[in-house]
Amino acid sequence: MHTQVEFSAKHLGMMTVRGHFAEVTASGEIHPDEPERSTVEATINTASIRTHNEQRDNDLRSSNFLEVDKYPTMHFKSTKVEKAGHDRYKVKGDLTIKGTTHPVTLDIVRYGEFNDPAMGHRIGYAAETRINRKDFGMRFDAMLDGKFIVSNEVSINIEGEILEVHATEPAEVAKS
Repeated sequence: MHTQVEFSAKHLGMMTVRGHFAEVTASGEIHPDEPERSTVEATINTASIRTHNEQRDNDLRSSNFLEVDKYPTMHFKSTKVEKAGHDRYKVKGDLTIKGTTHPVTLDIVRYGEFNDPAMGHRIGYAAETRINRKDFGMRFDAMLDGKFIVSNEVSINIEGEILEVHATEPAEVAKS
């Protein structure tokens, strides 16, 4: 529930451009007492990218970057979950963007837990990682005055709530 996937990259080496994906679906099995048994999977609609600039959004949807007509989704699937301290975890997994898959590690912080008869059992979390966009086939290299228009490094920040569902309910547990 309330999943937010945001990203940021440098523009001309000085300004940070931020955006988000409006359509994210996530599911998994969370075992708080045995995190190594946990799994997480997420799919993002690439056309749902938003940066508060329509021209930039359309460019990011083009073949220069996400190529949404050919690759309508990106996908993450965990391969390993490790405890990394109190309320901290490392989630390793495979990230697929534009048909190319690379391993990434998400640094996770557990924000807290909420249990209410009407709203259900929820766990709040945040995750972050960095990727090199070129690893995923986004090779746009335009320069202006000797500076790259868009940095290769992209920071990814995720926040959300994991909502507990019982085995008889649908497996999908988070949708934004």
